[in-house]
Amino acid sequence: MIRVLVVEDEPVAADAHVAYVQRVEGFEVAGQAHTAQEALRILAKTPVDLVLLDMNLPDMHGLDVCRAMRAGRHKADVIAVTSARELGVVRAAVSLGIVQYLLKPFVFSSLQDKLARYAAYREQLRGETSVSGQHEVDRMLASLRGAEGAALPKGMSLESLDV
Repeated sequence: MIRVLVVEDEPVAADAHVAYVQRVEGFEVAGQAHTAQEALRILAKTPVDLVLLDMNLPDMHGLDVCRAMRAGRHKADVIAVTSARELGVVRAAVSLGIVQYLLKPFVFSSLQDKLARYAAYREQLRGETSVSGQHEVDRMLASLRGAEGAALPKGMSLESLDV
């Protein structure tokens, strides 16, 4: 079971993210935080595998939460779930090791796909201490990424997703 911490300052969005995670097999919600400080307190005392992290929190930017996690030796992976569209934020997220980036607003199937890909990635890592070659590294990292031009949910268009 993959334990997830949802970090989102908007209560309605946080509840939706929790409900979405609960609908995906193999995932459970380990906690919910509405501020960065609350998230860091939860991480200090609760086992967490994955953090769904908003970048725009009231007390600290999500990137700084990632930095604090790493400084505190938290090994949980992070998926950014945010409305932050600035390329500088996206680049910094990649530099900090954020494994996926999901722009709000989104539909359940979008988060479900990210979680499924993350679970596939984790499954490939299970029990491994080294890789046999470049092809294995490429395959593992590719499992995190969606195919270009992936099918959109019924009623959605690229234009509506880019709003």
